[in-house]
Formats: sequence, structure tokens, C-alpha cells
Amino acid sequence: MTETTAPQPIDWPRVLLEQVDWHWTHQLRPRLTGLTDEEYLWEPTPGAWNVHPRGESETAIQGGSGAFTIDFAYPEPVPPPVTTIAWRLAHLIVGVLGARVHSHFGGPEADYLTFDYAGGADEALAQLDAAFAGWIEGVRSWGLAGLAEPCGPAEGPWGEHSRAELVAHINREVIHHGAEIALLRDLFTHRND
Repeated sequence: MTETTAPQPIDWPRVLLEQVDWHWTHQLRPRLTGLTDEEYLWEPTPGAWNVHPRGESETAIQGGSGAFTIDFAYPEPVPPPVTTIAWRLAHLIVGVLGARVHSHFGGPEADYLTFDYAGGADEALAQLDAAFAGWIEGVRSWGLAGLAEPCGPAEGPWGEHSRAELVAHINREVIHHGAEIALLRDLFTHRND
């Protein structure tokens, strides 16, 4: 008779965090090294949504409290416009990470209409680094028991879902939008101006 060992319990906090942290450390963040302001603001198609100096946008809504605003409309046009690296970084900084760092961990307020958007790549990457660090540090503080708790009312439709489900969703968002940004960098490099 062979002896079997009981399976080891899965360390869910490690699994969830390692997925996005590995992607960040080995793929996304290195891929953003050397991002120029020209790439950051490059519009690959006419009418692309972007980050503009205040007063220069042509969209129905311009969010932002500082010298730069972000394009958007509600409801979103069909089909939705192509978005720039600047727009996608702002989405990650504000809507994906920053709003969650604020609502779950007491970080600075991050809202599309009042955020102080970056006009250049270096500032945007510093904002992204801070938002990602706040998210990772906060999720680590939850541990296994915290991940099992519901998200709560700050998450709207996610409110009754577990925090673990929210973390999996944020992982998908970071990976998805990071890949889009990497593709836009490739297209910028190989454009035919």
C-alpha cells in the first residue's frame, strides 16, 4: 500500500499577487522604459481619445482638474474611439488602480473628473508606479481572510463579490491594458509618417 500525502493548501494571496506582480516586474514595467512624450501623446487614428492641454479637447466631456484633461463621453460612442498611450495609462492610474487604492486603502482620491493628469510620459509613469505600489501593498495587507470578505459598497456592482474576485479582475485589467500599450509602442516605432 502506498502512502499518499494530503494536498497542500493553496496560498491564494501569493497566487493572486504573484500573477500581477510578475507581469508588472518582468513584462509591463520594463516595456515602458524609455517612453517618450511623443509616443505618450501619439494619436494612431484621427479622433483618438487622448490627454490634452486644457481647452484643446473636442470631446463632449473633458475630465481633469489640472493643466491637462482626458477625453471621454457618456455614453461611449459606438464603436469606441482608439485611445492613446496617455489615455490608457490614465485609465490604469485612475480608474483601475487609483480609485481602488483610495476606496480600500485610504490613498489619495482618484476620479476621472478631478484627477491631475500628466502632460508627459515621465510624470505619467511616476503616477502609474505610485498607483501600482499602493494597490500591491494594500492587497498584501488583506491576507487570506481579507480576500474572502466582500468588496463593499465603494465597488458598486462589485460590492457583493469577494475581494479575491476584485483582485483577479484588476489583474486582468493591468495585463490587458498593458498589452495594448505595448502594441501601441510597437505601432509607433513602425509607423509610416
